[in-house]
Amino acid sequence: MLQSSRIIVALDYANPKQALALVERLDTTLCRLKVGKELFAVGGPALVEQLVAKGFDVFLDLKYHDIPNTVAMACKAAANMGVWMLNVHAQGGPKMMMAAKEALVSCGHQPLLIAVTILTSFDETQLHSIGLKGSVQDNVLRLASLTQQSGLDGVVCSAQEASLLRQHLGSAFCLVTPGIRPSQATTDDQQRVMTPLQALQAGSDYLVIGRPITQADDPLLALNTIHASIEGF
Repeated sequence: MLQSSRIIVALDYANPKQALALVERLDTTLCRLKVGKELFAVGGPALVEQLVAKGFDVFLDLKYHDIPNTVAMACKAAANMGVWMLNVHAQGGPKMMMAAKEALVSCGHQPLLIAVTILTSFDETQLHSIGLKGSVQDNVLRLASLTQQSGLDGVVCSAQEASLLRQHLGSAFCLVTPGIRPSQATTDDQQRVMTPLQALQAGSDYLVIGRPITQADDPLLALNTIHASIEGF
């Protein structure tokens, strides 16, 4: 299903029942869905396929990072669930990323394949503690450039790096940005955040939004409010 919405709702729930209860209150024309590690660990492929059957585009956010063949086979299995998009870790290197892309090319259904650069919970102190030198932006640009050279469709990045990546990597490279918070929302555990409008102005293609929608008294109203704030993009 081809959707126009640039909002991806993060289904960060501990069990499928909670996720499905929220999904029943959403509209397939207003959002896509993200399934991450916790929910996938308990819901598995069956939940993903159920969400796809309901008409939602699903971003499977498992951040594969392993030897090339293992990641390639995992990506192929994910494609067979009918997902719209999935991701790997750019730090897995070019051989891993190219193997993943090649595996998807041979699939009947070929989802978008993007890579994670630097997690949005990281600041420079965290970055340096694991031995990565330079600024957050330096590392994001280096890993995003490597991702593009490896033939992938885009990256997950902070909206604060979106304008830099757009400038260096062009308009066709897909930028998916978590850490998005409406102006009235708290930042929670994210360090590098922007509002939806700021993120789109910076060059983001898709906005991953969780708690401001999933914990709202009226999730559909919250979703519509966000849409209203970015009207015209």
